Amino acid sequence: MFLGVTASVTNWDADGTSCSIVLEDNPLVDFVELPDTCQGLYYCNILSGVIRGALEMVSMKTEVTWIRDMLRGDDAYELQVKLVKQIPEEYPYKDDE
Repeated sequence: MFLGVTASVTNWDADGTSCSIVLEDNPLVDFVELPDTCQGLYYCNILSGVIRGALEMVSMKTEVTWIRDMLRGDDAYELQVKLVKQIPEEYPYKDDE
């Protein structure tokens, strides 16, 4: 929402713990071209860290990986989000005190 990007969530697995986020547009790469020597680089890897960090704030430990990247010649930007575990919330105080 901050970047003005529309995304769709697809490819849910049977357990409901893994899905793909497909980005229609990515303004972070408007003027970027990767040279042949940097084809192993995921230029927008910061987005996977942002998604993982945001989900950790709501008690979800996840793995976020790039599946497709238009800078590498694919037809779309796609991230796979996999839930590793639900972290129980810990309160700094007890309710009975």
